[in-house]
Amino acid sequence: MSSSVELLGALAAITTTLCWLPQLFKIVRERQATGISLITTTALASGVFLWCVYGVLIASWPVILANAVTLLFILAIVGLKLRYG
Repeated sequence: MSSSVELLGALAAITTTLCWLPQLFKIVRERQATGISLITTTALASGVFLWCVYGVLIASWPVILANAVTLLFILAIVGLKLRYG
């Protein structure tokens, strides 16, 4: 695979992983998560978990790592939703 394709994949992984941090910080800062849909966020967590499984099955560390970190962020948001909800 060419380095430009690898770079594109890395940028996509970094962007989609880090995009959850502002939401996470906002919930922690405001101590409220009423605007977060628990069903949607849980469904998203399930999909990201399946991406992790897929990454394991195809032995792709970039897919595994990006989705594992994303899953941690999303699960933290679910936890905060349950706490501050």
